[in-house]
Amino acid sequence: MNASVVLAALIAVVFIAAGGAKILAVPPMRAAAGHAGFSVAAYRRIGVLEVAGAAGVLIGLAYPPLGGLAGVGLLALLAGAVVTHLRDHDGPREVAPAVICAVLVAGYLAALIGTS
Repeated sequence: MNASVVLAALIAVVFIAAGGAKILAVPPMRAAAGHAGFSVAAYRRIGVLEVAGAAGVLIGLAYPPLGGLAGVGLLALLAGAVVTHLRDHDGPREVAPAVICAVLVAGYLAALIGTS
């Protein structure tokens, strides 16, 4: 099992969980949406994009170009998350999950490039 497979699985778990919580609008996600200045409906759409990105990364196990595109899309979402946290003057504790996920996705993309 190579690194891209392990990272793809980890990304799928993280983004399906986070995206699913946004789609279901669980109370902590409703609060996060309000804090960030998003409506619950907009936050749900972000959740859909996260789950779609996770699915794309998993499909990328069979068709790597799609996995790469999904990874780039997730990085774009994460860049938006970091910008939103910084705009809202959130501290390191709030920004860290987005940064850690971005490093995870970047590692996946690097591993994917290394296997092609």
